[in-house]
Amino acid sequence: MKPMAHLGVGIGWRPEIADAVERLPGLDWVEVVAENICPGHLPDSLLRLRERGVRVVPHGVSLGLGGAHRPDPEKLAALGERAVALGAPLVTEHIAFVRTTTPAPALEAGHLLPVPRTRDALDVLCENVRIAQDALPVPLALENIAALFSWPGEEMTEGRFLSELVERTGVRLLIDVANLHTNRVNRGEDPAAVLDAIPLEALAYVHVAGGFERDGVWHDTHAHPVPGVVLDVLAQLRRRVDPPGVLLERDDDFPPEGELAGELEAIRGVLNGAESRPSASLRTLSRDSAPDATPEPAPDATPEAAPDAGPEPAADAGPVPAPSLIPDGGPVPAAEPVPDAVRTRVGLAQAALLSALVAGTPVPEGFDRQRIRVQSRSLAAKRAGVVAKVAPELPGILGGEKAYREAFLAYARNRPMTGGYRRDALDFAEHLLIRELPADPGDRRRLTAWWQERAGTRPARRIVRWARALVGRAA
Repeated sequence: MKPMAHLGVGIGWRPEIADAVERLPGLDWVEVVAENICPGHLPDSLLRLRERGVRVVPHGVSLGLGGAHRPDPEKLAALGERAVALGAPLVTEHIAFVRTTTPAPALEAGHLLPVPRTRDALDVLCENVRIAQDALPVPLALENIAALFSWPGEEMTEGRFLSELVERTGVRLLIDVANLHTNRVNRGEDPAAVLDAIPLEALAYVHVAGGFERDGVWHDTHAHPVPGVVLDVLAQLRRRVDPPGVLLERDDDFPPEGELAGELEAIRGVLNGAESRPSASLRTLSRDSAPDATPEPAPDATPEAAPDAGPEPAADAGPVPAPSLIPDGGPVPAAEPVPDAVRTRVGLAQAALLSALVAGTPVPEGFDRQRIRVQSRSLAAKRAGVVAKVAPELPGILGGEKAYREAFLAYARNRPMTGGYRRDALDFAEHLLIRELPADPGDRRRLTAWWQERAGTRPARRIVRWARALVGRAA
């Protein structure tokens, strides 16, 4: 596998901090959420950064390559268009599923959900990745995600799953060290064991982000300062390899410019100060030499990082990449198409889980019910927040943020999102109007006008609203 081009230290570009990003000293590159930009109308800030020689990498969040369905050709084309418009050296996405299509109707999570680490799910993921690679004009890298829960009956560790994904597809990896820490707290997975198992020569770049722990659950918020425990995982990775790039993610509660600069400086300090020699335990698993799974800590454990072992290398030894799983310049081994029966099995399992998370159906057997409840509440809260951003008039019409959130969470409890956040906002407004809400006639007229302007149609007549309300109560 050819070495990845050097990116350096960067930050996630967001409109809210665009001016601050342009002023950050020593900035090498930025990453932008692909779905938030239009190729023909790039923000002026991004254009200025590109003129200065700052690289821009599009980061997708909606492909759902871990889903049972094959990738949407339109979404792949859109991601490729953004890569070309930005002159990006690569594009990135996630090892996750975000929606289901089997059985109908389609359900949207509005969030990245973990893929079961089973042979079936890996087969589906690998085929989806190869489809995406064939459609994209630049190389693809995939990110490990943070998770609140584990799937029952998993057949591989995280390290083995990622290693085989690279071996079978040649895809590069975007390693999020904050997600490794999240999974240590939430799923008892040792970050050092993952770093020891994955092929680090496939590393495209690294994410660093903040979060917080509450009641034994780590919440990967991207809205808090990067804690020392996450920087410690970055240092573990740095002792094994010199990463081509490291990027700070911040998506909400943006701090002053000086704090952002301080976090970037802390990242540089870890990269420059960590021992620049590989861990003696560094290895790459191959399908012939490693078992399907290695023991992992219990889910309620918080393991310490595994210490380096063996004799200390010479002081001037630098990070050495793991041996390549794929011959340099050689083709990725051909694979047989995934049988429809395999996709159906994966799809039914994902649909049952997602329905429990967003539609209030029973939790499938084997899952930690408490963790699923936590995830369900988290998804609903995120959904309410995003709808308020795409439809900022709604909290004002409904009497403030608190009243809006109470009404939306009651609506979302058994009504999954099926068509994106803007459609969700319209459906929420229609749901209220059918029930003759808000109670204040003036607010109700304002909501009716807001809905009518965006839906492009007239509200249902009173008799229709009554009928729908009766159906809704019976549901």
